[in-house]
Amino acid sequence: MQISVTEAKGQLTELVRRAEAGDEVILTRHGQAAVRLVPLKAPVSRAARRTLLETVRAATAGKGIVGPNAARSQDFLYADEGLPR
Repeated sequence: MQISVTEAKGQLTELVRRAEAGDEVILTRHGQAAVRLVPLKAPVSRAARRTLLETVRAATAGKGIVGPNAARSQDFLYADEGLPR
């Protein structure tokens, strides 16, 4: 379906519905195709997201890198009484 931008202004909601349903909607300007309305990808289901997260967690379970304790990493900046050096 081709429709001019001027005509599409009043029908935008309907045009979006048609594009989501799979119809090809092309907006024209001065008789030339300018824009095509296409639907975004369907959102990923919760089950698919959960499966992906579990796969990543399982793959990285043994690869943890232990570093210094961040809670005490800035202690060298302070004297024993807690004031800055």
